[in-house]
Amino acid sequence: MTLSLFLVVGAGGLLGAPSRYLLDRAISRRIESDLPWGTCVINITGSFLLGLLTGLTLADHLSPTGKALLGTGFCGAYTTFSTFTFETIRLLEDGRFLEATGNVALSVAIGLATAAFGLAIGLAL
Repeated sequence: MTLSLFLVVGAGGLLGAPSRYLLDRAISRRIESDLPWGTCVINITGSFLLGLLTGLTLADHLSPTGKALLGTGFCGAYTTFSTFTFETIRLLEDGRFLEATGNVALSVAIGLATAAFGLAIGLAL
């Protein structure tokens, strides 16, 4: 990895992490729930965006630098599998098996669907 590519990935991450934090806080303030809706929305929108970026890359509409900035940097810092896992485990530890199962099913199923939708859009452009 070159220094310039390293800096591009870092710049994307510099934007992705606070975006995730701010969106999670905004959702948490508006929705009173024990379910982690903020993380769910973030991972689903991130899946869509990464699918879109992948489609654009495959269709030669996005440069390797753009892919590194937006895909690896921004999406890598914006989406959060570790928080999703932690919140699901927390639900299980609290005995809320239905909520934990719903969180996993919702996040994975809709995440895959939105990634596929983003990919289709990116390829079509």
